[in-house]
Amino acid sequence: MATIVTVGAILFILANLIYFFKDKHFKYSYFSTALFLKLFFVLLSIMIAFAVLYYALSFDHPMLRISSPSGKPVEHTFLNYLYYSGVTILSVGYGDYIPTGHLRFFALLEAAIGLLLPTAYFMKVLDSRNNKGDE
Repeated sequence: MATIVTVGAILFILANLIYFFKDKHFKYSYFSTALFLKLFFVLLSIMIAFAVLYYALSFDHPMLRISSPSGKPVEHTFLNYLYYSGVTILSVGYGDYIPTGHLRFFALLEAAIGLLLPTAYFMKVLDSRNNKGDE
């Protein structure tokens, strides 16, 4: 039963993606690999920079705890902080790790950047396309 539901869900997702990209309303839109890669690498760089910041801030005492009643500190490895940074900047927020101390402020800042940067990026692209149409 689980296999049938899984396959059905995957087919549903694929059908919606195909419909979205084949829809005639988007006939004059385009996908720019260069613009996509630029945004991807900017977000990746910011994510890694925040992971380094979190890692450095946690040298003295743990700043990231496991979300459980015991609230044990997360093992101090760069990969744990990279994972937390990725979950934060992408606004996924699984809730398995909880920031403490100064890390809470930086996590808020990273989440805001992760939300606002792509929005500003796409608004800039749309504005530049509209300005080209005015000329």
